[in-house]
Amino acid sequence: GGEEKEIVVETSPYKLEAYNLNADNVGTKIINANRNISGGSIEEMGLKYVIKGIGEFQSLEDMGNVVVARSQQDGTPVYLKDVAQIYYKNKDPQNIVRINHKRCIALAIYKETKYNTVKAVNLLSEHLKDIKKALPGYEFNIIQNQAEFITTAIDEVKETALYGILLAVIVLFVFLRRIGVTAIISISIPISIVATFNLMYFNGLTLNIMTLGGLALGAGMLVDNAIVVMENIYRNLEKGLPIKEAAINGTAEVGGAITASTITTIVVFLPIIYLHGEAGELFKDQAWTVAFSLISSLFVAILVIPMLSVRFLKNSAMKSVNSGVRFQWYRPLLEKILQRRKTVLISAALLIIGTSLLIPIIGSEFMPKSDSNSFQIKVLLEEGSALEYADRAVAQLEGIINNVAGDDIESLYSRIGPSTGITGQSDNFLDDENRAEILVKLKAQRKLSSERIIEKLNSVFKEIPDMTVTFNRDQSSLQATLGNDQAPVIVEIKGEDLSVIRDLSTKALREMSSVNDLINIESSFDEGRPEINIKLDRIRAGIYNIDFASVGKQLEDYLQGKEAGSWDNNGEMRDITLKLPKIGLHELKELKISNGEQDFRLGDIADIEQVYAQKEIMHHNQSRIGKITADIKNGRPLDKIAAEIRDKFKNVYFPNGYQFHISGEEAMREQSFASLKFALLLSIILIYMVMASQFESLIHPFTILLTLPLAGVGAVLIFFILGMSMNVMAYIGIIMLMGIAVNDSIILVDAINQLKRQGWQLKDAILEAGNRRIRPIIMTSLTTILALFPLTLGIGESAALRSPMALAVIGGLVTSTLLTLV
Repeated sequence: GGEEKEIVVETSPYKLEAYNLNADNVGTKIINANRNISGGSIEEMGLKYVIKGIGEFQSLEDMGNVVVARSQQDGTPVYLKDVAQIYYKNKDPQNIVRINHKRCIALAIYKETKYNTVKAVNLLSEHLKDIKKALPGYEFNIIQNQAEFITTAIDEVKETALYGILLAVIVLFVFLRRIGVTAIISISIPISIVATFNLMYFNGLTLNIMTLGGLALGAGMLVDNAIVVMENIYRNLEKGLPIKEAAINGTAEVGGAITASTITTIVVFLPIIYLHGEAGELFKDQAWTVAFSLISSLFVAILVIPMLSVRFLKNSAMKSVNSGVRFQWYRPLLEKILQRRKTVLISAALLIIGTSLLIPIIGSEFMPKSDSNSFQIKVLLEEGSALEYADRAVAQLEGIINNVAGDDIESLYSRIGPSTGITGQSDNFLDDENRAEILVKLKAQRKLSSERIIEKLNSVFKEIPDMTVTFNRDQSSLQATLGNDQAPVIVEIKGEDLSVIRDLSTKALREMSSVNDLINIESSFDEGRPEINIKLDRIRAGIYNIDFASVGKQLEDYLQGKEAGSWDNNGEMRDITLKLPKIGLHELKELKISNGEQDFRLGDIADIEQVYAQKEIMHHNQSRIGKITADIKNGRPLDKIAAEIRDKFKNVYFPNGYQFHISGEEAMREQSFASLKFALLLSIILIYMVMASQFESLIHPFTILLTLPLAGVGAVLIFFILGMSMNVMAYIGIIMLMGIAVNDSIILVDAINQLKRQGWQLKDAILEAGNRRIRPIIMTSLTTILALFPLTLGIGESAALRSPMALAVIGGLVTSTLLTLV
């Protein structure tokens, strides 16, 4: 939005003609008169004097006194002020920026890659206060601030993690009904978290949405190992063992099982650490954090919990009998189930098959769409619209926005024309004066929701002719950071011949227009800017000794003005531009073109025709492409829309060497899902290997792995019931779930094996192990579920990111726990 001053020397072709001048002569005279020159040196009496010719202008009056010609009648000098007006003027702006209907200058401030965003913003805010003092009368408004998103998101994660921990502690107390025992297990949470921070520090991890999200996800699991150890010590106490023996035996009995279950959860994160692409970058830190928190919790459970038990449960050996929650109904139920094994297995198989049929119905997308306190309106006017016209159109739109949502608006920021980036040049050379963006920032407390405001505005804007308006609801800083702010649907048509690509793009566009969920469909072959082509008649130009370069230069001087050097005015260099009055299209053919001796009408030596230029020519991997972009209207999953587009394209014949490819968000989704599927498969193999070494058997781990599809049932069902589509975050949740879901089975199978080694019959060992382990299994599952529950509520700007992951884990844990016990 910045504007530079320049010195305008405004003349007219008639005045120039009267004195036999042209723009070129006058420009050269101004440049030659505005110079300081060195004239060597003189030596006298041992001193050397430098000779300098001072010719630079001292004032505008001084510039006006430049002699540009002499009168043909009497030879009197003709001054510049006789043929031109000289005055200061702002250059035509490149773009216009407004905040709350007032013109302003906008600064886009970037940080260097290695620096922390929040620190950079805080530092900048401090300096802005000093700048404000130095510029009284100027107001500073922060329009967008990534640090704000980061800090609020981190605060949200901290809050949800604390609520989660609190709920987990309440569950412990409800089940154990002992403040002392609950306190011992609760102490394991802060110890594990502090230990995790140490490991994070040495691994160079910072606190961000993903690492804190990892801690929030791990918060419920931090107590799992402690619960199993404590519950077993507690059971030994109830048998009548002294506290020290109960602590040693209780820990030893379950030590192997909790080590195996922790390692299975950790190995699940190994493939995530080595993922490529967006998914890998996003989840690497989270995977490390969860792994570190689980390692810490294992050491706390094996070493700290027994020590605290001996220290604080000294005189409570027999008082504890029958104090905790009991599951007396479970053993008889398990006995009945063991008699109907076939029915149970067939039911489980049918449940898995039925759920797998729901996956295509649910659909998938790349990233969850988050609701934000701000939204962006992109305005596209007719190609060739001038900046002033676009400015007036946007001012009208601002008025409409104010009428619709005036009370709910915190700030309204508009940018008209091309955006300027780091270099000061336009970020995108395809941006033009016919484009504008309006950023609407809404108050936190508002009457209307952002969706309702968008709906109302859309219905009004639709009626405005020659204007395309698109709304971007998801302008959260994370989307911008991921570079995910391009059109969700992009179709590229690849080939050699541009005319064939144009024809195929037209047909493809027609097919895409029939897809109900797509809006704002645009093609790179849409009609471009209006253009005037001047075709010089070669024969006439040759006869009159006029060349193409000379015509081009003279036209540029007429229409753009001629640069006549620059002038140092009070320490600031100002451009001097010689300008002729603006002309209309009908006057173009009347322009005089000179060959140095003679003048000609442009219309006499050239044909003038009006055409539309091609908007852009695009390449991808050295092949020419046509590009069609579109936005999504409803909340329909992206993969279903992509499938419908592919289906529609079956009606378009693509010749040999020509093909289409759906890129953009859909390509990112496909790539991320492919790498996540590989990670999921690798996780299952690693879980099997860990368990095979733990149980020294190939059969037991296989039995335990059967709980994984049962966990998948819950994860898929919860998305189906809530009407949500699967995304990268949900998939990460499912991979995590694989590591968590087997933990209950490991604890159960380990107990069965221990009893068998003590000589118990298989059926009795199963019934006894189930009876012994049901309480820790239900407690560990409940603490994990309740610790994750606040994450699913979707409060705050970054909540949409965390919610699908937590939902997948909760849904899977509910079914895997219930079905593991069966």
